[in-house]
Amino acid sequence: MKLKWTFLGLIVGLLAVLTGCEPVMVLDPKGPQADTIANVIWISIATMAIVVIVVFAMLVYILVKYRASKQSDNYEPPHIEGNPIVEGLIVGIPIIIIIFLSIVTVKSTYEVEATPKGYEDQEPLVVYASSSDWKWHFSYPEENIETVNYLYIPTDRPLEFRLYSFGPITSFWIPQLGGQKYAMSDMVTTLHLAAEVPGEYMGRNSNFSGKGFAENIFDVEAMSPKEFDEWVEEVKTTAEPITEEKFEELLEPGHLGRMTFSGTHLEFSPAPEGHHGHGHEEKDSDEESHTHHE
Repeated sequence: MKLKWTFLGLIVGLLAVLTGCEPVMVLDPKGPQADTIANVIWISIATMAIVVIVVFAMLVYILVKYRASKQSDNYEPPHIEGNPIVEGLIVGIPIIIIIFLSIVTVKSTYEVEATPKGYEDQEPLVVYASSSDWKWHFSYPEENIETVNYLYIPTDRPLEFRLYSFGPITSFWIPQLGGQKYAMSDMVTTLHLAAEVPGEYMGRNSNFSGKGFAENIFDVEAMSPKEFDEWVEEVKTTAEPITEEKFEELLEPGHLGRMTFSGTHLEFSPAPEGHHGHGHEEKDSDEESHTHHE
């Protein structure tokens, strides 16, 4: 009896704790890419739940039907050969489940890698998101502004993030807008997102990158296009310009708060596009110039 009440108490306590929890961010999408990912998660959960329920139902049925009976001690059950139908189900059902989940996964992967549905005809907002120990730098080349550790984006417009790192491999992730993607020092990777709901979201590095990893986060705020344009104009007129000396200082390991600059570091420290590694572009051009003079 005590065991029964203890078990019921644990269930009630668990339910009380779970009801007070905030919703899981990946299951609370605010954009088309995140919505696709959330749907895949729910499909996977439903598929696994069906499998678990069926297996446990069969277990209960077998335990009841074939439980110990009052047979004589010398009773021998009849010899039964394998059943092709049962064996076919045992092998076939898992294969069908794997094929189904594979198709869903591949299809959704292509969807989240492409421009979000419904935004194909719009010009994306390009943002270079680069990481250093342990901070994020966001460069808006078209707007000619730059922020550190916070990101402002317009709603209802495709976003094209070009990711790279000034240090170890990191992972750019805004759970409510889409999946994570790696940022590396020798190349630029591209991530397509879109925000359909104004609000504040959490972004972070989801790949361990040293002792400051836990605080390698950034704030995201999605706002109307009009508000975004007003913010851009305000930054252009009030923020101090970023210099090469200041940027080198920002790259030093450590944590910083939110910072805003006019101009971008791309002017003197371009992203590693079309070549391998930071600074290689200048080296390559010098070699080409030397070869030309020879």
